[in-house]
Amino acid sequence: MEPETTRSALRDFCAERLGTDLAADFVRLARPGFELTEADPGEAAGHSRFGGRAMLEPGTPWPMCDGFPLSLIAVLDTGALAPWLGDVLPAGTGLLNFFYLDTDSQQCDPASYELAMKYHSFDAQLGRVIAARSAHAVETDPPARSSVFDPVDWAAKPGFDFPDTWDPIWRTLDLGPKVDDLARAMPGQYVKEQLTDWSSRPGALVTDDMAFGWPKFPTGSSPMVPWGEDPTLYHHLLQLSGQDEWYIGGEGGWMHWSIPTDALPTGDFSRAIPTPDMW
Repeated sequence: MEPETTRSALRDFCAERLGTDLAADFVRLARPGFELTEADPGEAAGHSRFGGRAMLEPGTPWPMCDGFPLSLIAVLDTGALAPWLGDVLPAGTGLLNFFYLDTDSQQCDPASYELAMKYHSFDAQLGRVIAARSAHAVETDPPARSSVFDPVDWAAKPGFDFPDTWDPIWRTLDLGPKVDDLARAMPGQYVKEQLTDWSSRPGALVTDDMAFGWPKFPTGSSPMVPWGEDPTLYHHLLQLSGQDEWYIGGEGGWMHWSIPTDALPTGDFSRAIPTPDMW
């Protein structure tokens, strides 16, 4: 189904279980997202992939942290995702390159771990997102000490995603006057309990690797944004639950990148930050 047809069917599905008013408020939280899986030949979403070499415009500086090179983790081809993204991104955004300081893979430089200890795991210095116009981007070799992971092309299944049960955005939802104190304390859990057969909803996405949509938090926490900032004012860009070659936090943790929502209309990805969930 097309995005608007799917959203309409999703609204009807939720209204049957939540009532019209709460369903409308709930579906307002829905964001387009993409289930990322290893692509069969010819099924890749443009240049979208885990690993490989960065796709940068000539002359673009390689991102560094205190003079140490970050590693290219993934590329998203937003042109291939555009029909479902709608106005989330400005037209012509092109390719998004996701970087982070590799401290955990078998090929990481030993000096990276000592450098990482100087920062919080969600410090902006440890990660970057760099956009490149598709017509100008070329595969770019990394500098020495930057890890290069075997590329895995991604297929991208579109749908609509909703916040994790622990996301603070739930506090903006109006549950109505009849719910009890427990429901008000845990609105995400309350709504999900009312939505029977949730996995069969229109536009369902069931994945640990996600482009856009909402971040998920296995630790039961919430987005790790800089101290004092409001996580509800950020928009999710990419979630990786782990790959064979690379895991954030060693054997555990999910990696995310997010961006202040007010930076999206102008495509200012210099403000994007890593927002990992570690254990």
